Amino acid sequence: MEFAHKPVMLSECIEGLKINPKGIYLDCTVGGAGHSTEIAKKLKTGTLLCLDKDEIALKVAKERLSEFGEKVKFFHCDFKDFEQAKQSYKIDAFDGILIDLGISSYQIDTPERGFSYMHEGALDMRMNQSQELTAYEIINQWSQAELVHIFKEYGEEQFANNIAKHLVNERAKQPIKTTFDLVKIIEQSIPAKIRFKGGHCAKKVFQALRIVVNGELDGLYETLLALARNLKPQGRLVVLTFHSLEDRIVKRAFTLLATDCLCPPKAPICTCGHHHEVIWVNKKPIVASEQEQTENSRSHSAKLRVVEKV
Repeated sequence: MEFAHKPVMLSECIEGLKINPKGIYLDCTVGGAGHSTEIAKKLKTGTLLCLDKDEIALKVAKERLSEFGEKVKFFHCDFKDFEQAKQSYKIDAFDGILIDLGISSYQIDTPERGFSYMHEGALDMRMNQSQELTAYEIINQWSQAELVHIFKEYGEEQFANNIAKHLVNERAKQPIKTTFDLVKIIEQSIPAKIRFKGGHCAKKVFQALRIVVNGELDGLYETLLALARNLKPQGRLVVLTFHSLEDRIVKRAFTLLATDCLCPPKAPICTCGHHHEVIWVNKKPIVASEQEQTENSRSHSAKLRVVEKV
C-alpha cells in the first residue's frame, strides 16, 4: 500500500514556523513528509532534521525528500529522544520545530498495523514495530482494573467498566486476536440505543489502546519544555494535536513557558524568580477551515498552537 497521508493545516503550520531560508528546522514526526516537503522548499542554505519512530514512515520520507539532498537529515527515534539526533548532527539550537501528534492515514489504513476499527487486522498498534508491547498483550493480559483505568484515562470512555468486564469474560474462553474481535465485544458492551451515536462505538477504546501502546502522552509535557528551550531567539514551536488529552498538555506547557511569576496569587512579592521564555503567537488554538474539514475528515479535531522563543 502506498504511504498516503494528507497533512493537516499545512499552510497554517508553515506560516506558524515563519521559516528563515538559512535556518535550522526540526520535524519531530515526519510521517509521509507532507509538512517537511513544504519546509524544505523554503530552505536555501538551511537544514531540516526529520525524526520518526516508525521505520516505514522514515524510509518513505527519505525517498520523498531525496530531491533536497544534504539539506535534509534523518534520524530514527521517538521525538522525545530528540537530543540524540541533535547531538548526532552537532546542532546547537533550532529556528523552528514542528510536532504533528496525529497518526498517519497510512498507519490507519494498513489493516495489519491494527490501528483501525474499520479494518480487520492483528491487535498490534505499534508505531515502532521493534518494541515488544502490543495491543494484543494489553487486551489479553492486563487486569480488568488496568483496562478500566486506561479506557477512562486515555479514551474518556463512559462504559469503560462494562467493556473491561466483557473483555475479561471473553478472553477466558479464547484469546481476543483481531481488531474485529475487539470491536464486536465493545459493541456488545454498550447499550444499543446509544451504540452508534457520536461516532463509532469503538473509537475511544482504540484511541486509549494506541496511546498506551505507543506511550504517546508519557513525558510529552517535559519534552515540550525541552524543545522550547532548544529554540534560538525568535524561533517557533508549532504543535498540532488531535484530541483533548494532548491539547491540554500542550496548553499547560506553553502556559508555564509564557508566564513570568509562578508565586501564589496572594503572595505580596515575587520570590520565584521565574521569567517567561516564550510568547504566544496564538493563545487561542487555530482550527482547520470549513473547506479543509470537508475535504479531510481527519482535520475535524485538530488544534494548532504556536509559541515564539524570546
